[in-house]
Amino acid sequence: MKVTIEVDCTPEEARRMMGLPDLTPLHDHFLTRMRETMDGQAASPELVSAMFRSWAPVGDAGMDFWRQLFSSGTKPGA
Repeated sequence: MKVTIEVDCTPEEARRMMGLPDLTPLHDHFLTRMRETMDGQAASPELVSAMFRSWAPVGDAGMDFWRQLFSSGTKPGA
């Protein structure tokens, strides 16, 4: 037997239903900081790399995790 349940709700409604916190203020703060950083300097590859490294949970291992995640998502049949 196969049962399919379809829930029609907005992302905000889904977040509340699952009891997840609203991280909008934190997200807005980080976007503001990123814009300030980018406006203060030219967006060089080194700057972008340094920003992502600071966000990665465990440095290079975290970067490898994200790289593998994104590359696996772009493979056909994934």
